[in-house]
Amino acid sequence: MIPLLSLWLPVLLSAVVVFILSSLVHMVFKYHANDRRKLPDEDAAANALRQLHIPPGEYVMPRPDSMKQMNTPEFQEKVKKGPGALLTIWEGGNPSMGSNLIQWFVFCIAVSFIAAYVTRCALQPGAPYLSVFRFAGTTAFCCYAIGGWSESIWYKRAWSTSIKNTFDGLLYALFTAGMFGWLWPS
Repeated sequence: MIPLLSLWLPVLLSAVVVFILSSLVHMVFKYHANDRRKLPDEDAAANALRQLHIPPGEYVMPRPDSMKQMNTPEFQEKVKKGPGALLTIWEGGNPSMGSNLIQWFVFCIAVSFIAAYVTRCALQPGAPYLSVFRFAGTTAFCCYAIGGWSESIWYKRAWSTSIKNTFDGLLYALFTAGMFGWLWPS
């Protein structure tokens, strides 16, 4: 079996390639530009939320206090009356992408590490390029793409967004697979 540490180069290079590719996807190709829509009166909504002093976090409305309350006529009326919302609140201030980019790069390394682990468990040194490509690519695809489907299933994310994210995941997986196939130990 291949020592996991001997796969540091394909892990690191595939993470770097995916990081660069994802930057191109979002800054050059821009097919994600309309994934989220603007509120009709954004200023009024922001002012109303500011007045409520909601702490940062994730919220849903309506939200029952218990499963029992979910079945009450009062709660059912709230649901019928609408609107329903999933809301993420974060603090104001100057936005900084630095923290997000660092977290994304660490995630890319984690995905590549998982792909390395699965592929090394399945294959020996000198395995054919296509075999390495298949194992590393499938694992990376599952990590980058499939987990996001639950956002559309449970949290009302538009399926068009999940499909675009799945396409991104496929691109990232193909490049990850290519790096592993190319750099697989002999």
